[in-house]
Amino acid sequence: MANVKKLSVYRKIVYNNGSKKKQEGNGMERKRILVTGGAGFLGSHLCDRLIEQGNDVICLDNLFTGRKENIRHLMGNPYFEFIRHDVTEPIYVEVDQIYNLACPASPIHYQYDPIKTGKTSVIGALNSLGLAKRVKARVLQASTSEVYGDPEIHPQPETYRGCVNPIGVRSCYDEGKRMAETLFFDYYRQHHVDIKVIRIFNTYGPRMSDNDGRVVSNFIVQALRNEDITIYGDGMQTRSFCYVDDLIDGMMKMMNSRDGFTGPVNLGNPGEFTMLQLAETIIRLTGSISKIVYKPLPQDDPMQRKPIIDLAKQELGWEPRVQLEEGLLKTIEYFRNRE
Repeated sequence: MANVKKLSVYRKIVYNNGSKKKQEGNGMERKRILVTGGAGFLGSHLCDRLIEQGNDVICLDNLFTGRKENIRHLMGNPYFEFIRHDVTEPIYVEVDQIYNLACPASPIHYQYDPIKTGKTSVIGALNSLGLAKRVKARVLQASTSEVYGDPEIHPQPETYRGCVNPIGVRSCYDEGKRMAETLFFDYYRQHHVDIKVIRIFNTYGPRMSDNDGRVVSNFIVQALRNEDITIYGDGMQTRSFCYVDDLIDGMMKMMNSRDGFTGPVNLGNPGEFTMLQLAETIIRLTGSISKIVYKPLPQDDPMQRKPIIDLAKQELGWEPRVQLEEGLLKTIEYFRNRE
């Protein structure tokens, strides 16, 4: 039955959409693009941008962490298709580009079923690469700064090989993403697949889940409810926060970068803030009466994280534009409207 289902999906997409590329009336080429994890936080914003540019977008998501709410506004668009499908199973579509974003990205979600998380990173990468090889599509892997683990050098360049615990509670995600990068470069060397790899640092903005345990959404939700804001550790650990619009801009620039440039490329905002600074800023911006409380630091939680983005500047002409307070105000407004 599984094979019948896969075949029917393939026929539907090819029949409804025709050839891989179409010419618009204005002479611009419309690409057919697959976004795995397309109903998630980053994926839904990417789908928005791709549709705005006039592309034909297939959004694939199993809705474990993705939400239909994130893509509901696109459902009536004739150039947008949603397929509920798990990336660990092959998908047969004809596309020009593949963005592989599918994988739970917050500790609460990726530690819920760590074996499934590892399979999503590794088998999902294999299926994306296999499809790219078959249809000769360009494929981008959304990797992560977690490949650097708890870094021993600061800030982190792409040449840094990382300090990751291979048997810890976070390793299902960290090592899964590292293995996915390995597979991407092996397919590039062995099969000449056209790959692009980015390493995403902490990103925030509208459509974050309010229960995913990530620090920005946690602090904002707690502040809006005037609840105690929970800091793990002493609050001196640092992160760099990139607003979602900037991140999507960098991701698309990487996908459309010059032939032969594979990356990996760091994408993140090099502005560095302690957790205490972030909490105090959010309390001020929300007008909250929340108090800050401290709890023990989780296992293998990195003490510092900051990207060197010289390569992104040089190759992509990219650097983030949205400052932290500006992005936080937009994100606070999103969560306030959800309360």
